[in-house]
Amino acid sequence: MIHHVQLACPPGGEAAARAFYAGVLGWPELPKPPLLAARGGCWFTIPDGGELHIGVEADFRPARKAHPAFTADVAALAAVLVAAGSPVHWADPAEIPGRPRFHTADPHGNRLEFLAP
Repeated sequence: MIHHVQLACPPGGEAAARAFYAGVLGWPELPKPPLLAARGGCWFTIPDGGELHIGVEADFRPARKAHPAFTADVAALAAVLVAAGSPVHWADPAEIPGRPRFHTADPHGNRLEFLAP
């Protein structure tokens, strides 16, 4: 099992990350240990297990190809994301038969994939 995945955000990007990951996706924020908290960033609990860490990078560039993939009720989550103004790009169902999936982007442009369990 993977313990955590880390994505990056630009300096000062934590509020937007919190609004998206905790606010839109509903993932609870985890407290960072004090020595790590001094570096900025934020951590979240992924519903099916594990954590997502958002780290601050001074020369930030979004991950547009590389991406983590999370399982979810994709129809329900896509509706939530669309209502929040986030892009939802459905994958061709022939690519992985029987496993609906889509890609979106976090507020910093990092690519995320969500697929049915």
